[in-house]
Amino acid sequence: MIRFYKAGKDDTETLVKLRLEMLREVNSLPRDHVFTPAFIEDTRKFFLSGDQTTILVCDDEIIACATVCYYDLLPTWDHPFGKRAHIMNVYTRSDKRDQGIASTMLELIIDEAKERGITSITVDAAGSAGKLYSRAGFEGSGSHMELNVLKLLRDKINHTGIYANGGHHCCKCE
Repeated sequence: MIRFYKAGKDDTETLVKLRLEMLREVNSLPRDHVFTPAFIEDTRKFFLSGDQTTILVCDDEIIACATVCYYDLLPTWDHPFGKRAHIMNVYTRSDKRDQGIASTMLELIIDEAKERGITSITVDAAGSAGKLYSRAGFEGSGSHMELNVLKLLRDKINHTGIYANGGHHCCKCE
């Protein structure tokens, strides 16, 4: 039975191993490619202390992962809270693909980002992955895509009057 769960600190070594596996595949590196100890340690440190959420998928063993990394920027007109995110490491082992696993992970990390008040989520889509992100509402061209969460929220709740001042919270303009 396939199980989706939010990774914790105890999953760090699994996360590092899966990320290296994904990087080998995405970058067409040999299976025995050796990453530098510094690269591996920096990856480990990020999963231990970085501001991120990672979803793991287990089916007797770990078969997939997806990470959303959070960061703050100065507030802007379109993103008045300055809270942003970037999706990375959306990876499913080749023998488990085309079962909706990546779509479910993407939905879970987008929901998590929304709960944290994120107003913009970006992703760099490799190869045919752009279709996955387009179906989730991401827009863009080439490999860079963005999901404007605030725009989605405005579209859904603007009629309630919550955003009656024009859809933003950075000022009281009319």
